[in-house]
Amino acid sequence: MSDCNVLVLADYFCDIIITGLSEPPRLGADLFGQAMEIVPGGPYILATAFHRLGVKARWMARLGNDLFSRFVLEAAQREGLDTSLFQFFDYPLRSLSVAFSFAHDRGFISFMDPFPLTPAEGIIAAQKPRWVINAPFDGSPQSRQLVDFIHQNGGKVYSDCQFQTVTLEEPGLVELLRAVDVFAPNQSEACQLTGENDPARAAARLAEYCPLVIVKAGKDGAFARAGQHSWHSPALEVAVVDTTGAGDSFNAGFLAAQLRGEPIETCLRYGNICGGLCTTQRGGATAAPTLAELQKYLER
Repeated sequence: MSDCNVLVLADYFCDIIITGLSEPPRLGADLFGQAMEIVPGGPYILATAFHRLGVKARWMARLGNDLFSRFVLEAAQREGLDTSLFQFFDYPLRSLSVAFSFAHDRGFISFMDPFPLTPAEGIIAAQKPRWVINAPFDGSPQSRQLVDFIHQNGGKVYSDCQFQTVTLEEPGLVELLRAVDVFAPNQSEACQLTGENDPARAAARLAEYCPLVIVKAGKDGAFARAGQHSWHSPALEVAVVDTTGAGDSFNAGFLAAQLRGEPIETCLRYGNICGGLCTTQRGGATAAPTLAELQKYLER
C-alpha cells in the first residue's frame, strides 16, 4: 500500500500580506496598512497543515532559481515538509500574491511566470496517493482525464474551486463535478457557480452533480451536502487577524479527519478548527495547529 495519503498539486505562491487597511485598494488612493508579513502561501499552507496534523502528504512543487522560489524552499525545509517531489528549474519561476486582508475577507493581486508543462500522471502512477487535492477545476477535457486517471490508480479527488468567474453553464464543468469525489468551494465561489445567494442552497444545487459538496462560509461555518443528507458546522469563535489561507487550512483539517474514518460532522469540525485557528495570526500557515492542539479544541 502507498505511504502517500495526500498528493498536493498546484504551484507555490509567495504571499505579501498587508493588514490594518482602512479600506480596500482603489485607483487614486495611497493606502498604508498597519502590519505586513512575507510568507509562503497557496499549496504551502496545505502541505504545512497536513504535516502538523500528522498526515503523510507530498507536494508536487515546481521551483525556479529566483528569490521567491528559494524563499519557499527554505521555509519548506525548516518546516520539515516532504520535498521529495519538488522539481527544480534553472530559470526564474516567480509566483507572487499581494494580499489585502480584512477580518471578513481578503483579496489578492497576483503574478505568475509561465510554468513549464510537467504532467502529473507519472507521479500519480508512482505514488498512488489515497487523495489528490488541488487538481485543476475547469471544464477542459484534460482536467476530466486527469480525474479519471487518479481514480484508475486507486485515488480520490478533493477539488477546491480557487475562485472562478464562470457558472455551471460553462462547458464541461458539470461533467467534472460528477467525476470528483469532494467539491469544496467557499461561499462566494459556490454562489457564483450556481447563481444562488445562500450557502445551503448553493450546496444543494452542486450536490445534484457531486457526491459530496462542502461550502465554506467563513463566520457562518461550513455546510455539507450529499444527496438528500445535509450538515452544518458552526465556525470557531476566534479574534480574526488575517483570513489568508483559511480555506486551505479547512481543507487539510477535513481531509485529515476523513483519513481517520471520522463521520462528516467530525470532518467539518476538524476543518472549522483548522480554518479558524489559521485566521488568528498573519500568514496562512503561521497558526496551523498540530493534531494535539486540534484535539484540545475538540474536547472543549
